[in-house]
Amino acid sequence: MNRGGSSPSAAASYLLCTNCRKVLRKDKRIRVSQPLTRGPSAFIPEKEVVQANTVDERTNFLVEEYSTSGRLDNITQVMSLHTQYLESFLRSQFYMLRMDGPLPLPHRHYIAIMAAARHQCSYLINMHVDEFLKTGGIAEWLNGLEYVPQRLKNLNEINKLLAHRPWLITKEHIQKLVKTGENNWSLPELVHAVVLLAHYHALASFVFGSGINPERDPEISNGLRLIPVNNFCVCDLANDNNIENASLTGSNFGIVDSLSELEALMERMKRLQEEREDEEASQEEMTTRFEKEKKESLFVVSGDTFHSFPLSDFEDDMIITSDVSRYIEDPGFGYEDFARRGEEHLPTFRAQDYTWENHGFSLVNRLYSDIGHLLDEKFRMVYNLTYNTMATHEDVDTTMLRRALFNYVHCMFGIRYDDYDYGEVNQLLERSLKVYIKTVTCYPERTTKRMYDSYWRQFKHSEKVHVNLLLMEARMQAELLYALRAITRHLT
Repeated sequence: MNRGGSSPSAAASYLLCTNCRKVLRKDKRIRVSQPLTRGPSAFIPEKEVVQANTVDERTNFLVEEYSTSGRLDNITQVMSLHTQYLESFLRSQFYMLRMDGPLPLPHRHYIAIMAAARHQCSYLINMHVDEFLKTGGIAEWLNGLEYVPQRLKNLNEINKLLAHRPWLITKEHIQKLVKTGENNWSLPELVHAVVLLAHYHALASFVFGSGINPERDPEISNGLRLIPVNNFCVCDLANDNNIENASLTGSNFGIVDSLSELEALMERMKRLQEEREDEEASQEEMTTRFEKEKKESLFVVSGDTFHSFPLSDFEDDMIITSDVSRYIEDPGFGYEDFARRGEEHLPTFRAQDYTWENHGFSLVNRLYSDIGHLLDEKFRMVYNLTYNTMATHEDVDTTMLRRALFNYVHCMFGIRYDDYDYGEVNQLLERSLKVYIKTVTCYPERTTKRMYDSYWRQFKHSEKVHVNLLLMEARMQAELLYALRAITRHLT
């Protein structure tokens, strides 16, 4: 078989939608046009990203030093709005993919493909198909999981759980993978694989949340075009994100005028700060507020933006199985609210019982040397990153807001911080932002431009990219905490 990947005739039958990046059938009577947006993102004006890249020589240096593709791809261009963070991100990703580690290079890229496929993220799949082949991967594996060694196939269960319901991972899942036999995983190999899976699940959230466009590089096979039917993209209709809706009317989300929205947020931050200084809530009250926030997250569904065109109406046109489902098993398995599973008495993950700083970091560093330091630097960087601005305001302490975003993601994954007042989440994150966060974190493939436009309308795009970086890292850390806790329990 040709080492360049799947056969040209098969690839010619499909194209990629630039909106939802699902693979679409090409054999219908459709008119192919150029994408509606240019530049690295469908959500962010091209000039804003280009300006950031032209003035910052540091970005070019980082790409030369740490990019595995050797070029400034669209993800890197958007992340370069925050160069400090970009350095941490590229260094840790380069280490996972290229430096000494337990796993062979082609396996690392194949695991990245399996992880991206859980969210139908063709952008990342295309990127790592190319990298897989360049590092000597066997082209036949790209036909699907039935062509790969059994030990790689055995990662399916943990890939599925990590991506959608990490709280279900137990030490039994770990024992099954590391048990003796020809297809077993050593613990260092498994930790490397888990880090890659969590990294690429979270990166898929960033890709969809930031509207990353397919690459225009001619070497990348089919990521160039939109498929409109009767002047609309099928996926636009399915996502209620058609051209006419591109300029959002705030009434759909019940949003007040964007300027007063900003002032109201500033006022709430100030009031919370004063209340915190006046009196501290009791431990019992803190627990109640967490449970309330966890239950309320049940009612934050991205479904309220999907009312006009049910996705099922378009299933014939969305050929997810062609290029994506071949890399996963049980494609129907997805996120299910942690709180809803209360009937099964799933205990809340108390962060104090198993923290990244005291437990996860040392375990991951022991089994896969140095990755712990790189991940820790990345988590700290995004959490502490600030320019002390909020939209048009300067000299603002945004710590409270960053913590609310990070902790809300962990709340949806059932992780609770005893010393955090979850009442702040409700005060600081209004509904349209919660809808956006839950969609990007839990089912990123459903994210639309409309959702991105609906919150913080007075803020800069770079600030919204910072939100996406926080969501990505909070999600990755949540997945790692559950997986590393299960490995710790296996060891004890």
